[in-house]
Amino acid sequence: MSAASTKLDIRSFSLENLRSKFIELNEKPFRANQIYEWIWKKSATTFDEMTNISKDLRDKLKEIFVINAVKINSSQFSSDKTIKNSFILHDTHLIEGVLIPTPERMTACVSSQVGCSLTCKFCATGYMDRKRNLNPDEIYDQVVLIDKQAKENYGIPLTNIVYMGMGEPLLNYANVLKSIERITSEDGLNMASKRITVSTAGIAKMIKKLGDDNVKFNLALSLHAANDQKRNEIMPINEQNSLQALAEALKYFYAKTKNPVTYEYIVFNDFNDGIEDARELAKFCKHIPCKVNIIEYNPISFADFANAQEDKIEAFAEHLRKQGVTTNIRRSRGKDIDAACGQLAVKETGK
Repeated sequence: MSAASTKLDIRSFSLENLRSKFIELNEKPFRANQIYEWIWKKSATTFDEMTNISKDLRDKLKEIFVINAVKINSSQFSSDKTIKNSFILHDTHLIEGVLIPTPERMTACVSSQVGCSLTCKFCATGYMDRKRNLNPDEIYDQVVLIDKQAKENYGIPLTNIVYMGMGEPLLNYANVLKSIERITSEDGLNMASKRITVSTAGIAKMIKKLGDDNVKFNLALSLHAANDQKRNEIMPINEQNSLQALAEALKYFYAKTKNPVTYEYIVFNDFNDGIEDARELAKFCKHIPCKVNIIEYNPISFADFANAQEDKIEAFAEHLRKQGVTTNIRRSRGKDIDAACGQLAVKETGK
């Protein structure tokens, strides 16, 4: 076992536990407050950055604790200014995160797992194995690094965060919520909860848990078909989480939080792009207040799908709008660097 692996992960400590640890080390507990602020408010990734701490204490901290900071492994710049990052974790696993700049907002798309276990047929990450969940600090670090990137490249800080990268956030429930707590708290990054969207492929019992926990952030459901047979075909998770089960969970979530939900719907050529599909989706939208984002399909080498024709996409959207459903057509960003929706899949996943 290496010396580093025997050290304590300082970012796994709550403030209260860190104070207790400092007392145990015969250090004043207020020092724990200072360290905590450096870690979460100032995003320090080394003890040497903590300039109001004595060198002796910093050296002592280095012997006992470790900060497992995420680092940028490589970055690719798209012609549309999207930036895709490969991040390397302390155990050499790689994940991906994306900066998506638009005239209205600067959005970070972050990952919640190394790989994914859900095997959605149209998603590159779904063809990877799930290696492990990300810790809260590893999600937090992605936000910090992408925010820095936004400021350095475009002179604008992040305005939004979407948990739409690699992995299923609701299968890493506790760590995802803890990361959002750190990102939104006053002693963290102090971002507004309403600027954060968590996207799920649809796990009914965990959607209900979000309601029980009365979360303040936005929820998006990757729907892609409002017909069980079709959804089973492209999203195996639907076999255990039918549309009826999801509808009941979403009603429960809305009753608890009063948060409208966004449905993400990729339109595949000659699969789910017809008017009958639009009718089924409009019917599903009646359950709770919602909006629909129609998303272009971004081809991947593993799958045989193609994007729907432009006229069919427009007709699909128009049908939804006539049914009173707020509908947006989202154009893909970062396609030329495989950074678009459904394209994230690192070539190496570490050990």
